[in-house]
Amino acid sequence: MKRKHKLLLKLNLVSLFFVAISFVSITLAWFAYSGMSSATVDVGIKAWNIQFENNDQVVSNEIKITLTDIHPGMDTEIENVDVNNLGDSDAQISYNIEYVRILNDEFTDITTEELIDKLSHDYPFHINMNLSKAYALAHGSSHFDISVSWPLDGGNDDLDSLWGNQAYEFYLQEQQKLVNDPSYVVRPSLEIVVRIKAEQLMLTNASADMNYNLGDVILFDVVDNKKCDKVSDTCLKTYVIDVKNKVGDTVVKLLPDLSNNFVTSPFSEYSKSMSSITDGWAVTTRSLIMNDLLSVISTDVINSVIVRDNLSDVVVGDLNYGTRITTELKNVVNANGYYKFNNNNFSYLNTSKCYWVNTSYDTNNAFALTRIDSTSSKLYKEDKTSICSVVPVILATKSSLNA
Repeated sequence: MKRKHKLLLKLNLVSLFFVAISFVSITLAWFAYSGMSSATVDVGIKAWNIQFENNDQVVSNEIKITLTDIHPGMDTEIENVDVNNLGDSDAQISYNIEYVRILNDEFTDITTEELIDKLSHDYPFHINMNLSKAYALAHGSSHFDISVSWPLDGGNDDLDSLWGNQAYEFYLQEQQKLVNDPSYVVRPSLEIVVRIKAEQLMLTNASADMNYNLGDVILFDVVDNKKCDKVSDTCLKTYVIDVKNKVGDTVVKLLPDLSNNFVTSPFSEYSKSMSSITDGWAVTTRSLIMNDLLSVISTDVINSVIVRDNLSDVVVGDLNYGTRITTELKNVVNANGYYKFNNNNFSYLNTSKCYWVNTSYDTNNAFALTRIDSTSSKLYKEDKTSICSVVPVILATKSSLNA
């Protein structure tokens, strides 16, 4: 009730009434799992010994999400599924959204990629999913995360009101069906079925390259243009910042360790600083941009959030579809916001220094990276006259890395 009282300060009374009424009838059932027979059919569990676990309990690979009693200001609901490969053969892991119903609308003829984007951004509530790795090596694992949130004040009262009106009409229709037929099972406002798949790993150009996972450490000599064994002036400790590097990709993006004493300068001298750092390097480099960093931090569908003045924090969400990353970046700038993420999940981005990102925020400011505290860091706007460090992104060829 306290959350609903607070909501009166944010939304109009009509919107609040519709939202409240539409979700009172059915007890919330966040996540349900079908029987283990489903997992046996899909992944050959006897031959593979692939095990799906939630809170240390063996579950199916089919996740059913039903949302009923949700409301603005709700606590973020989180579900994690561990995909454990207990066998001796490597497995390819993927997931597919098999069914979505929002009120009376069932989504067909739409790809999983489109649905992921839609559920992440097009409603006042946000449903986000992420698979940590597209494979599980023998005796290894991957992890699938889902988060469901509805900010108290997400900045779009019209969308809250629209959803509330439609949800109210849906509620009335469902109740009338129950009156007409006492055996009728009232439907929740939203249903989603997600299936996680584990299959025999068959390496193709489109397969995840297991040698270059996000965050992997690689020692790379920028003068000799090859891997090295011991950190030195030219042998740099670097981290893979490709989110989904494929076997068919010929280049790997590497970010040098941010504890290095790189050149500092105002933003106007960014290019000059880059040239100074990379002078004598034999490897190809380019500037660090926001697309690089947003692709990385958005893989955390729980802790990576957008912070805006006088609005609730909102999960960054999936940014992979179409031009979504550009659109969302503009929205953050227009709201005078910044990005906040967890240091433990992205330790290679944890730095007490400020680092320029070669992406302008507005005329007088550019994006920069720095630590907030021991828990969090941020991508924020920094005055272009400030003095921050500059770091290049190394574009290492796989031929040089394998030499």
